[in-house]
Amino acid sequence: MIPEQRRGAILELARQESELKVEDIASRFGVSRETVRRDLARLDARGLLRRVHGGAQKPQTAAEAPFHKRLIENADAKERIARTTARLFQDDDTLMIDTGSTTQALACELRPRRLMIITNSVGVAQNLYRPGSLARVQLVGGEYRGETGEVLGSVALDQIRRYRADCAILTVGAIDATGGFMDFDVEEAMVARAMIHQSARVTVVADHSKFGRVAMAQVCGLEEVAHLVTDRLPHPVMADALHRAGVEVLIAE
Repeated sequence: MIPEQRRGAILELARQESELKVEDIASRFGVSRETVRRDLARLDARGLLRRVHGGAQKPQTAAEAPFHKRLIENADAKERIARTTARLFQDDDTLMIDTGSTTQALACELRPRRLMIITNSVGVAQNLYRPGSLARVQLVGGEYRGETGEVLGSVALDQIRRYRADCAILTVGAIDATGGFMDFDVEEAMVARAMIHQSARVTVVADHSKFGRVAMAQVCGLEEVAHLVTDRLPHPVMADALHRAGVEVLIAE
């Protein structure tokens, strides 16, 4: 087992067993305790688990940066993801798109396409519209959240349920081999689940920073997603889980 595979397996054990001992990990994988300590140090540095004396504990639920910061984080990767994602769709497709920094980048790529877009994101709607744009937009109504420029709540959910789409395009805050696709906001997760239910297939757009994170609200299991468009290959444990779930992983160029 190569080091990255071993670290992925250690991370999965931590999620299942809550707390691990260095001696137990060393025995299980046939490596030295010093090797295990180095593995735990790397995983702790990436925020994937918490080192404690003699071992490690289950990773804590992460927190999400404010939306205005997410708009500029990994901007180049998000633009590449947007270009790759846009190629998945044909003219006259109907798409549901949720709120996110990557979906805002995607909206700019979809602008010249003859598409019907249903969204709860004011930012997505604005990025889709320019003089000469071919995309048509249905903006869902409901309770407006100004910080993220999105519409949420029961009215928004009711309106989403009145549409059918060829594909739901979703952003997520976390992707975990066991927990699936997750978000940090329960209401945002509810909107995403409603879009999934009303769509023939699901595409998730997420940069590599989302891998191995845990968030409080599950959006869906891995098996519910057809495509994951990202900027880097996931680590081996995550890649294997996605493959077994039938998710096609597309690496943006």
